[in-house]
Amino acid sequence: MEARETAAGPSRRPHRAGSLVALTVAGLLLAGCSGPQPGGAGAGWTAQAEPSGDAAGTPPSGGVPGPSGEAGASGSASAEPRPAATAAVWKTFADPARTVSFDLPQDWIAQSVQPEDGTLPGALKIEVKKPDGTFMAALRTGLPPSSAGCPEGSLKPYTVLSSVPASPDAAAGTGEGTIPPRVVFRVIQGYRYFGSYGITNVVGGAGNQACELRNTVRGPAGKGDWSFGDLVALKAFAPDEEVAPAKAFDTLGAAAAYAGESPDFANVQRMLMSLEIKN
Repeated sequence: MEARETAAGPSRRPHRAGSLVALTVAGLLLAGCSGPQPGGAGAGWTAQAEPSGDAAGTPPSGGVPGPSGEAGASGSASAEPRPAATAAVWKTFADPARTVSFDLPQDWIAQSVQPEDGTLPGALKIEVKKPDGTFMAALRTGLPPSSAGCPEGSLKPYTVLSSVPASPDAAAGTGEGTIPPRVVFRVIQGYRYFGSYGITNVVGGAGNQACELRNTVRGPAGKGDWSFGDLVALKAFAPDEEVAPAKAFDTLGAAAAYAGESPDFANVQRMLMSLEIKN
């Protein structure tokens, strides 16, 4: 199982059960963003760790994480600080049919774009960017199930640096996975340490070894998978490949510092955790 953490922060909405339905791209407008939600001066929303040490794939106090994290998600509560979302005011984006919604900082932009080729009919893609155009995440639906194999000798070690439960309202749009949906930040080791965040209900790989780490959730039968994160799949990039929007770090400690201290990551984490999928 993924390393588990608990979320500390205001509850957004009551739980709704449901299933992911076919979503249409036509008519998605920025007008789908509702009014601002005060985040409070000082931006105090944060996620607190539940497990400690290697069991969580997060660093114990004063150290850097070991290559662990998805099995054995038990452990004592940790007092290790987590980044607080810095956005003071939040708004809610929803598609016209109100089938999916999520919160984002007031000055961020959510925009519908054309889904990639190969997605199922009715697929949806919504990109989220900062005011300066920096890409932060994309919500994609109608993704074909992944069947990519892993050539022998291609496995790379990876580490789970953050893992918190996704919203129960996001879980309503899931099919059969290997774990409950989690908002994760994971790092895979290549010539550098490459990191990516997103929601998944599938363990990355046995023994913390994988060819790629998929930020995807297996959807209900016939609806395809969906993804909400910076990348659909993270791999160990070659030196001549473009890394963005994935993150690249020189050390595992630097990656852990990003997960533990970056205001951008804290804001993204809150956004991903707010996702709701409804009938």
